[in-house]
Amino acid sequence: MTIHFDFDNSYARLGASFYRPTAPSPVAAPHLLKLNRRLAEELGLDADQLGNAEGVEIFAGNRLPTGAEPIAAAYAGHQFGNFVPQLGDGRAILLGEVVKRQGRRRDIQLKGAGPTLFSRNGDGRAALGPVLREYLVSEAMAALKIPTTRALAAVATGEPVYRETALPGAVLTRVASSHIRVGTFQFFAARGDDEAVRQLADHVIDRHYPEAAGASNPYRALLEGVCARQAALVARWMQIGFVHGVMNTDNMSIAGETIDYGPCAFLDAYDPATVFSSIDRNGRYAYANQPRIAHWNLVRLAECLLPHLDPDENKAIEAAEDVLSGFADAFNTAYVDGFRAKIGLQTPQTEDAALIEDLLGHMARQNADFTVTFRKLGKAAESAQADGAVRGLFADPTAYDGWAARWRQRLAAEPGEPSERRVAMDAVNPAIIPRNHLVEEALAAAMAGDLAPFERLNEALATPFGDQAEFTDYAGLPPMSATAYRTFCGT
Repeated sequence: MTIHFDFDNSYARLGASFYRPTAPSPVAAPHLLKLNRRLAEELGLDADQLGNAEGVEIFAGNRLPTGAEPIAAAYAGHQFGNFVPQLGDGRAILLGEVVKRQGRRRDIQLKGAGPTLFSRNGDGRAALGPVLREYLVSEAMAALKIPTTRALAAVATGEPVYRETALPGAVLTRVASSHIRVGTFQFFAARGDDEAVRQLADHVIDRHYPEAAGASNPYRALLEGVCARQAALVARWMQIGFVHGVMNTDNMSIAGETIDYGPCAFLDAYDPATVFSSIDRNGRYAYANQPRIAHWNLVRLAECLLPHLDPDENKAIEAAEDVLSGFADAFNTAYVDGFRAKIGLQTPQTEDAALIEDLLGHMARQNADFTVTFRKLGKAAESAQADGAVRGLFADPTAYDGWAARWRQRLAAEPGEPSERRVAMDAVNPAIIPRNHLVEEALAAAMAGDLAPFERLNEALATPFGDQAEFTDYAGLPPMSATAYRTFCGT
């Protein structure tokens, strides 16, 4: 029985200037590494069929499902602040879009499926390590309740890819609300094609921001919507200690999802200046810089939309600045609200922001682990007898004591029972995250042919907020050797 995806490919209907038709390049001997059965069912796909030989051929790019219109999308982007007028999908091919019963549209894309017009002399392939890394981290982010692209499947190609050395090849099947980026708008704006910018904006409004269609100026409403989603998204990153690592404009999704898991990583000890990416030598995309860079990227989007905000350039700039000026407040509100919940507070008070920042400051100076500190605060909120487990995370435990006294005074003004407070805190402070050393251990084993550590870690990350007795080894502090961790983009 032929696998049916029920495609409805709206992006392919936009016209030839938005993409180039591109067929995946077949591979020699594909085999399935991982199928996300739960996501397949959510998409209305038959997981049993996808796990058979035909499904593997589709995930490898050897066979196209009925209704697929494979394309490589065009886009530009600022990379580390430098504008590149043409980037595009250099190793990703969009098969098409599926629409769930609830009407939600999702892209099905193969990443690592061979060269495209935009490959810039690259091979268009992906290595096994980066494919499994994106699978692990993107699915972990979904379980952490953070908007993200998803991983439907990973297959090995049976062929090597050549980077510094020969590596086993793989293809990731990625699912996203769309793959439209700030850089997609920049591609057309840089060419002075205002009509294409308008067409793209109309498509995005229809697909992602339908409420903007009825606004007096839909394009201003679109900009407002994108700003709001990005403010909320980056605040959520900060609240779990996530460092994206490469926040170029071509890596910012218009839909407000986390996209492009290249040199990403998670904080161990809290340090706002943390940089993991080996190519971010000046710390442009450091943990603490992420809100500022998100705003910078949104300014670039606003520049693309100026001709559609008002025919008078000065009024258009004024409108854009008015929208962009709201980003800081939106981010700060989401940031403080999220951290307020992390320390067990429900009713906003003016002193909460200072209380949060003081804790983070102590954590930074005392080398306290980000995830474990907040998780153990839940027990301390239930009973002061658990303070010892938290203070032991600080190089100088007395630094915690002074803050904890203020915190308890603040908690006394909160409604609810201590046991209820702990439950609420545990629901936002994960016990398990994709610790960098755990991810690397799983990938190293997979490269050697052992997928068991990958499977076990993936299973643990699916329920990050629970106390899982079988995964206690994932919930502890990282080894000291993890402090010098570096990531690479994987291209």
